[in-house]
Amino acid sequence: MSTIHSTASLRARIRLLLPILLVLAGMPVAIADPVPTTLRDFHVSGTQFGDAHPDNFQSPAVCEACHANTGSSGEPYASWKGSLMANGGRDPLFFAQLATANQDVANVGYFCLRCHVPNAVSSGHALVADGSTLDHRDRDGVDCHFCHSMVDPDYKPGVSPARDADILAALESVPAFTGNAMFVLDPEGQRRGPRTDAQPSHELLVSPYHRDSALCGSCHDVGNVAVSRQRDGTYRYNALDTPPDSEDLATHFPLERTYTEWKLSAFAAGGVDMQGRFGGEGGGVVSSCQDCHMPVRAGYASFIGPLRPDLRSHDFAGASSWVLDIIGRYYANDPAVDQAALAVGMAAANDMLGRAASLELAQDGGGVLRARVINESGHKLPTGHIEGRRAWVQVRLRDADGNLLREYGAYDPVSAELDEHSTIVYEMAVALSAEAAAATGQAPGRTTHMALADTIDKDTRIPPRGFTNAAFVAGGAPAVGRHYADGQYWDDARFWIPPGAVSAEVNVLYQTVTRHYIEALRDGNQTDHWGQTLHDLWEQSGRAAPITMASATITLAGFLRGDFDGNGVLDAGDAARLTRCLEPDADAESCRAGDFNGDGVIDCTDAAAMVAAWSGPDPAPVFAACRGSEAIAVPLLDARMLAVLAVLLLLIGAARLRPRRRRT
Repeated sequence: MSTIHSTASLRARIRLLLPILLVLAGMPVAIADPVPTTLRDFHVSGTQFGDAHPDNFQSPAVCEACHANTGSSGEPYASWKGSLMANGGRDPLFFAQLATANQDVANVGYFCLRCHVPNAVSSGHALVADGSTLDHRDRDGVDCHFCHSMVDPDYKPGVSPARDADILAALESVPAFTGNAMFVLDPEGQRRGPRTDAQPSHELLVSPYHRDSALCGSCHDVGNVAVSRQRDGTYRYNALDTPPDSEDLATHFPLERTYTEWKLSAFAAGGVDMQGRFGGEGGGVVSSCQDCHMPVRAGYASFIGPLRPDLRSHDFAGASSWVLDIIGRYYANDPAVDQAALAVGMAAANDMLGRAASLELAQDGGGVLRARVINESGHKLPTGHIEGRRAWVQVRLRDADGNLLREYGAYDPVSAELDEHSTIVYEMAVALSAEAAAATGQAPGRTTHMALADTIDKDTRIPPRGFTNAAFVAGGAPAVGRHYADGQYWDDARFWIPPGAVSAEVNVLYQTVTRHYIEALRDGNQTDHWGQTLHDLWEQSGRAAPITMASATITLAGFLRGDFDGNGVLDAGDAARLTRCLEPDADAESCRAGDFNGDGVIDCTDAAAMVAAWSGPDPAPVFAACRGSEAIAVPLLDARMLAVLAVLLLLIGAARLRPRRRRT
C-alpha cells in the first residue's frame, strides 16, 4: 500500500497565498506556472499503487484465446475491441486535454489517468501525471481483467465474495461514495462475473456487482476534488496539499455527472419500459447502465461455453463515434488497433445516438413551429465529459417551390461554425469566478480551462425521466440557463415561421467537439504535440461533423400573426399576451407569435403591427409600454371613417390640381 505524503514546500504555499493576498489588496495578479497542487490534493479512496501487483492482471490477448471467434456478434472480446474502453490509452482528444490540464494544475493528470488508463494505478505509471511513462498495457485502457477484478466497496455479507471483506479491510481507505475513480481491485486479480453457472478454465467468483450501475459509476461520475462546494452553493479552491474534506461527489465541482443523473432518474427507481428502444434482444424495461450500454445479443461468451440467450455485448456504445474515428486514423499502422472493430464501434455509437432522442413537431398559433426534443436516455442529453459536446435543433423552412426561406441552427461544414444564436444549443459550459481568475491569472467568465473552473456558466442539457430540480441541484447537476419543470424530460424549442412557408424540416444534431474547443486545445498546448496532432486529425476527419440524432418534417398551415391562442382572430387574449411580451424579462421563445416583423425582438413596432391588423369587434388595444411611441400611434379605422378619409384626400388632391390664375 502506498500513502501519498506531503511534498509541498513553503515556497509552494506562499505561491498559493500570494494571489489571495493581492486580490485582497485590490492588485492584479497573473501566474504563468500551474497551480502548485500535489498528489495529495487528488488523493481518493480505493486501490492505490502497491495494493495490487500489475503481474496479477493479464493482457486482453490472453482473454481473446477463449472469448473471441465464437461466431456471435456480441462475443465479449470482439465487441470490446472496437470500443472507446479498449482504446482509452490511445485517445488523442484525452491526451490533448491532459496536457492543458497539467499546465493549469500540477499533478491533476494523476486523477485523470486513474479512469482513462486504470491499469496505470497498479503499475504506478499514473503517478507521473503527464502520462509519459504509460506502456503498451496501459494503451488498452479499461480492459477485461481490470473490470472483472473490480470489488464492490459496499461489502454485502452472503452476497459479495467472502474474500472481499479482507480485501476491503486491507485498504488505507474504503470508498464510501461512487465515482472519481474510487475503484477497488482484487489484489491477486481473481476474476469475477455475475453468472452462477459459468465454468471457465480460470478461477471465477460470482459477483452481482458486475450487473450493478455502481460499477460503471466508479468512473462515470467525476468532480474536481480540489474545488469544493460552499454553503451558499458556490465553489471555491481547496487549501493546497490537502485531500478534500469529503469524498461525496455532490461537494465537488462537477466535471461529469452521468451516474448521478441516472441515479436520480426514473430508470434507477425501478426502470422504464422503453418498448425495445434499448436493451437489444432483451428489450422491455431498462434500468441499469448495462441494460442500455451492454445490450443483449444471443450467442456464446466463450467457444467452450453454452449458447447464452441473454449474452451481454461489450461494445459499451455511447456518443464516441468521432473519437474512435481519429484513433483509427492516428494508429492506422499499429497492429494492436483493430480497424474493422473500430468501424463496428463507430456504427454502434451512431446507432446509440439515434436511439437517445426523439422529435415531435407541431404548429402553434401565430406562426410558430414547436419542436419537442425528447430525451429517451437515462441521463442528461447530452451527458458525459462536459467540454466540447453539444446538441442542437436545426430547422429549414421552405415555400411551395422548395425554396429555403429561413434556416435556424445552420452549420457550415467548411468553417465548422454553428449559427448558435438562432437556435437552442444543449450543452454545459464552465467558467472562472472573479476570485478564481484573480488567483490563476486567467480571464474571468466562460473558459476551456476545465481544471481551473469553479462556476457552472450554462447547463441547458435535457434532463431524464424522473427529473426534479431539488434533487439535481443537491447532486451537483442543476439546470442553468434553461428552465425544466419537475418531471420534464423534453424541451420545446420554438421557431418563427416566415410568410409563405409551407413545410419545415427539423433535425436534432450532435457534435463531440466544437471548432472553438479544438483550437483552444491546440493554441493552449505549451507542453507536447497533442494539441496540434488533435487539430490535424480534426481537419482530416471532416472537422467532427455533426451526427443526426432525430429528424422529422411537417406541413405548415396558414396562420394569423399575433394569434397566440390560434383561434383565428386577434382578440383581448392575444393583446394581453403581447403586453406581457413587451416586459423586459419576458421569455422570448414564448413570444414568437407576437413577432410581426421576424426580427427576433418583441417591441413597439410589433405592438403597432397588431393594432394595424386588428379587425374588431373589440376596440383596438392600447399598449401602455408604448405610449408616446410614434410607431404605436395607429388609429383604428372602420369602413365609415375610411370613406370620410378618402373623400378628404380627394378634396385635398383636387385643390392642389386646380389651375392658378396668372398675375398680370
